[in-house]
Amino acid sequence: MDRQTEIELQAAAFRRLQQHLMEDRQDVQNIDLMNLAGFCRNCLSRWVQEAAAERGVEMSKDEAREYYYGMPYDQWKAQHQTEAGPDKQAAFEKAFAENVGKDG
Repeated sequence: MDRQTEIELQAAAFRRLQQHLMEDRQDVQNIDLMNLAGFCRNCLSRWVQEAAAERGVEMSKDEAREYYYGMPYDQWKAQHQTEAGPDKQAAFEKAFAENVGKDG
C-alpha cells in the first residue's frame, strides 16, 4: 500500500470514529469512554490540536473541541452530557491513578 492510500484510509477511519461517537453513540458519556478505553472525545480533540501544532497550525483547545464536536463544547455538554454518579467518578479516579503518565 502506498503512503497516500494509507493516510486516506486512516483519515476515513478517524472520520467514521468521529461520526460513531458524535452521531450514533451520543448516549455514551466521555467518562464511560475514559473508564473503559482510556480516551474520550476530548482526547480526540486534543490529538487533533497536537497534529495541527506539528504542522504549524495554531489551534486553541476550544477551537479543537469545536472542530471535533462540530459545535462549541459547552453546547455539546448542555445537549448530551449527564452528571456522572459516584460510581463512575470513583472508577475514573482509579483509572486515572493507574494511568498517570500514559497518553490519553
